[in-house]
Amino acid sequence: MTRNSPLDLLVLHAVRITGFADTPVVAHRYGLDAAETKKVLRDAQARGWVEHTAFAGTEGWSLTEAGRAENERQLAAELARVGGADEVRDVYRKFLPLNGLLLQACTDWQLRPAAGDRLAVNDHSDAAWDAGVLSELAGIDRALTPLADRLGSVLTRFRGYDKRFTAALARAQAGKGDWVDRTDVDSCHRVWFELHEDLIATLGLDRRAEP
Repeated sequence: MTRNSPLDLLVLHAVRITGFADTPVVAHRYGLDAAETKKVLRDAQARGWVEHTAFAGTEGWSLTEAGRAENERQLAAELARVGGADEVRDVYRKFLPLNGLLLQACTDWQLRPAAGDRLAVNDHSDAAWDAGVLSELAGIDRALTPLADRLGSVLTRFRGYDKRFTAALARAQAGKGDWVDRTDVDSCHRVWFELHEDLIATLGLDRRAEP
């Protein structure tokens, strides 16, 4: 049984998990040919699954509601084809506690409570505080590896999340703090957000209904 996903699924899913991206970014997400990706996007646009918008010098693709439904239909059919639903659900259950830790770590990176101001912005002048956050992220990194291995054994498209997270953390540990939580680089937060979106999309879940 092949574990590779078809091109049309990968293109539509890349739009889903990136949220809003231009054609080169969509193609890069799964190492696809840019010309083929553009052709699939144009076909999906004709079917009403994606829309292309431009504003303030930025342009990109996003899913319509119909496209979101089609993406989830494709993902459910693929998961049934490889017989991986139970494995992905179990990984998701183990992911949720780590998700809480990740969200708290990102909050602690952005805020450092001070006397009289529990929402004081973290100016990163407290090296011990920041080291504690990076230590927490290192623990999450270690816990992610076996989960990513399990997901990658179900479907090839799941591979790489752990390596991307580790790479982002290494940059943060080297003093590049933006790699903890920036959304315009492949930061720890961005990688984690994409993995979270990938899991709930694959399992057909509603993020708002999570515990």
